[in-house]
Amino acid sequence: MHGHRGARLPGGRERRDHQRRGGRRRPPGREPVAGHRRDVAVRAGRAERGTGGRGHRRRRRTQRRRIPDGRHHPDRHRGARMTTPLMTVHSRSTHRPLPRPLTVQGVAGPPELLEISDEAGLLATLTVGARTVAMRGPVRTFTENKRPFHDTFDRTRAAGWGPSGGGGSWSNANGVDADYTVTDGAGIISMTAANSSRHATVINNISDVDARLSWSLTVMPTGNASSLALSFAYTNVNSMYRARLSVLTSGTVQLILERESGGSTTTIGALTTVGTGYTAGDIWHIRVQRKGTTLRCRAWKDGTSEPATWVHEVTDATLGAGRIGVRGLASSGSTAVPFQFRVHDIQLYSGTWPDPPVITHDTWIRLLDEPYDGQWTPALAAQVRAWAYDTTPDALAYAMMYVTGAPPVTDPSLAGAQIAGQSRYGPLDSAGAPVEGADFHDYIGVDWEFVNGETRPADAPELHCMDCSGYVRMVYGYHMGIPMVRLENFDGINLPRITKDIGPSGPGVIVAQADDTAPPLGGLQIGDVPLFDADSDDAVSGQLDHNGIYMGVDQNGHLRFANSRKTPNGPTLADVGGASRLDGSGTYATTLRLIRRF
Repeated sequence: MHGHRGARLPGGRERRDHQRRGGRRRPPGREPVAGHRRDVAVRAGRAERGTGGRGHRRRRRTQRRRIPDGRHHPDRHRGARMTTPLMTVHSRSTHRPLPRPLTVQGVAGPPELLEISDEAGLLATLTVGARTVAMRGPVRTFTENKRPFHDTFDRTRAAGWGPSGGGGSWSNANGVDADYTVTDGAGIISMTAANSSRHATVINNISDVDARLSWSLTVMPTGNASSLALSFAYTNVNSMYRARLSVLTSGTVQLILERESGGSTTTIGALTTVGTGYTAGDIWHIRVQRKGTTLRCRAWKDGTSEPATWVHEVTDATLGAGRIGVRGLASSGSTAVPFQFRVHDIQLYSGTWPDPPVITHDTWIRLLDEPYDGQWTPALAAQVRAWAYDTTPDALAYAMMYVTGAPPVTDPSLAGAQIAGQSRYGPLDSAGAPVEGADFHDYIGVDWEFVNGETRPADAPELHCMDCSGYVRMVYGYHMGIPMVRLENFDGINLPRITKDIGPSGPGVIVAQADDTAPPLGGLQIGDVPLFDADSDDAVSGQLDHNGIYMGVDQNGHLRFANSRKTPNGPTLADVGGASRLDGSGTYATTLRLIRRF
């Protein structure tokens, strides 16, 4: 990465990790072309001296169209200093001119590249036919963590609880799927036999956790107690921590903190009475916290204030990361069966993944006014010099402004509309699944007129939502300034609405593609747009149906891309609902079909 010495290249230059996927050697077939290098070097010398050559050709300005009320221009926020806690800039250089001439070198394609170097090594990479430029800049770190969620069960499911609306998907163990249903604003667990348990957990392991659930019984326990627990660190039905609220036949309510491991249960917080006089339908809350090896829990009746103190606070380091969820128990000797537990809501206030994705490099992705035509001019030299010390948001910074935890950013010129901040994928259908269809302007909540005259009103239910291509269009279209269309006028300059059109007809150049397998990744560059045939249910076989933005190599050597999708309910570079990786054997690594550089 930049700021450290890299591999020595011919001519005394150093390879730096900013335009290739992992600081690798140039792949076969992409060696510098001697004749082209000499020709470009001559033009570069002229550009640096400002004498001779063609000079700066008159450029065609990118066509942009304002929305009907004329308040917004796509470049309005390109100079704004937006920040996010999910992106750390390790150092900021002061703005100053680069002291020595730039040197340039052509690289054979496809696609054909021009590499610009300064005294510190590789500074910028331009691609013939593309507008994006990979620049060296201050080192940054990008990361993401578990998205908090609040599942209010506002859906109908006949078998299994389905998606959790941002937290992943529910999975059940013990009994049959029909024992886990959702109706009338509650997740139902049906108990059909004494001395039996039911488990519903959210598929996603977390370590530290702060969570709460509310629940009630449909009938009073008889014969023996009925109890429901908020479980955490769950890995299987025989391994978890749980804060269990037990309702006795007398109506007494007791809280116990337990650890189950290796098939045996250990009490780590003794049975403590927290209420009396329970009647069927009474709602109780359980809250747990885990921070490192400290475990806490408390419980209270609905309609009363949450206690300020914990009933149990213990230290235990036995279990590692695991899921959160619900465990229902009909005790041995219970004569109340069949009965139901009603889970009214479950809320994850915060959660920490044991190994969140962390990407650190010094690449910044900037955008030329028009595609690079292979000519190195004084104007381009001046632009590259200016970008070398520019720390205003680039494409990667904008991409991070919509993932979990990104703070809201509003635009006074749009009547205070939110233009950045944590996004969802789409509104939920009756079964609780996010619906595809939200474009960038739906997120903002403004009607839009596109450069070709197409118009589209904002869909109110899609406010603060973006599907996969809507997310890419928000970053590269709305913020970076690539002109956008919807369903017409695909000319290799405009950015289409739908993934299947972005692949073959989008702006820029195709870096790699294949029909029935993943293409080679040798030419992959940070900022590229990977496109996938990931949905096996598509009516048209082989049709591209998903896309994202390649962000770089993570701490484990994996190639991470940011993308908006249904299971995490919004933009992510993490692995909820599938690994956001271009390497390995996961869904997206194996269904990658095309890489485009805008």
